[in-house]
Amino acid sequence: MASLRKRSVLLSGHATSIALEPEFWEVLEEMAARRGLSLAALIVGIDRARAGRPLASACRVAALAYARER
Repeated sequence: MASLRKRSVLLSGHATSIALEPEFWEVLEEMAARRGLSLAALIVGIDRARAGRPLASACRVAALAYARER
């Protein structure tokens, strides 16, 4: 089982940590690069669209949706 990797991101002026499996971080980094965004900017967008879902879950769902599109 892969261990979680934490990263800090600034959201709405507040630092928050997100813990995800390394595989999800890889997909999120690819998403950001293909969209010409920083990883932080991508996560800010995911945060804005998450509609009450926990941020880590929203990141996983966004990564899964992206992987399915490829």
